[in-house]
Amino acid sequence: MPSQRQLFLAHLAQTTDFPMMVDIERAEGIYLYGPDGKKYIDLISGIGVSALGHRHPSVTNAVKEQVDRYMHVMVYGEFVQTPQVQLAKYLTEHLPDNLDNVFLVNSGSEAAEGALKLAKRYTGRPNILYAHNAYHGSTHGALAVGGGEHFKAPFRPLMPGVYPVRYGVMEDIELINNATAAIILETVQGEAGVVVAKKDYWKAIRNRCDETGTLLILDEIQSGIGRTGKLWAFEHFDIVPDILITAKGLGGGMPIGAFISSLEIMKVLRNDPILGHISTFGGHPVSSAAALATVKTVIEEGLVDKVADKAKLFSTKLKHPLIKGLRQMGFMMALQFDSFETTKAVVDRCTETGIITDWFLFCDNALRIAPPLIITESEVEEACDTLINAINWVYERQR
Repeated sequence: MPSQRQLFLAHLAQTTDFPMMVDIERAEGIYLYGPDGKKYIDLISGIGVSALGHRHPSVTNAVKEQVDRYMHVMVYGEFVQTPQVQLAKYLTEHLPDNLDNVFLVNSGSEAAEGALKLAKRYTGRPNILYAHNAYHGSTHGALAVGGGEHFKAPFRPLMPGVYPVRYGVMEDIELINNATAAIILETVQGEAGVVVAKKDYWKAIRNRCDETGTLLILDEIQSGIGRTGKLWAFEHFDIVPDILITAKGLGGGMPIGAFISSLEIMKVLRNDPILGHISTFGGHPVSSAAALATVKTVIEEGLVDKVADKAKLFSTKLKHPLIKGLRQMGFMMALQFDSFETTKAVVDRCTETGIITDWFLFCDNALRIAPPLIITESEVEEACDTLINAINWVYERQR
């Protein structure tokens, strides 16, 4: 009889030749559990997804209640479905006034695709600017505005009219011009290894977009829903985007994404042609119910306000000769090492000793830390102690 691991390799399409192969039987809070009872701290929240950890009661109860009412009943945008309506209403109540219209989709990649289409349709312009080392997803349009040529080259030709800028570099702001439909940027660059631009850069970007009639798309797929110590990362910089992208942590473990803009901008998708953007499963009612429960819990339990102190505890505890630096914005952290080989060794040792972590697509000599927002101070200390022990184990073998 083949094992589950053998079946996994035989029948599930793989994304690499070296999957982590961690067998998970159940999950709760910040912990994952294997069939043998082995416990792992999920220090990356399933890559930014599990903002409330695993199986948070508010989320599971919302899912169960909605399943008992109805699941899919009609493609997105036709029927009045209470979970979608209530989620959109709640999101817009916690956003600036111009972000009052929500298009629900299934993922971050889909949200990026929708935002790009919306910008081109609204402005009637052909060009999109994006940043080096950006990551907005792996579908064709999202990939086209991603920053890693290594990932793009095998799939060319991609979407035309896209041009790179250097993230955080003031001189490149002048590349925004009257032919630019939008510039799409991560408020905090995730896969570049937690790179944050300065406030004056963001102010200059906003001003240049206003001068040229260009739409500013901010991707908060990773940085949104409280991860940086604000509900939305753009709040740190006193700017407001024209289009906001969110996903990952939004669903509390269920698949959902959204692109959010003003009613004035969003309504262009209604006609010429009608159905300018459509989705069969976008804003699935069960996912929408989970998302509403997630965002309400994050806000009403004050989890956003607790990020800064717990993030500081991470930075205080994570000291070791192998660690060359820590880039951090709240619960988005990149622990820098000297090489990919060191990072990989630490990640492997962490997995062996009970911590799930990994590296970044465009910064493979740094280790990702992005814990669930619910992590307690004692759990932070437990995670840091285990992580330092793993780093020290690698250090001793390198000497």
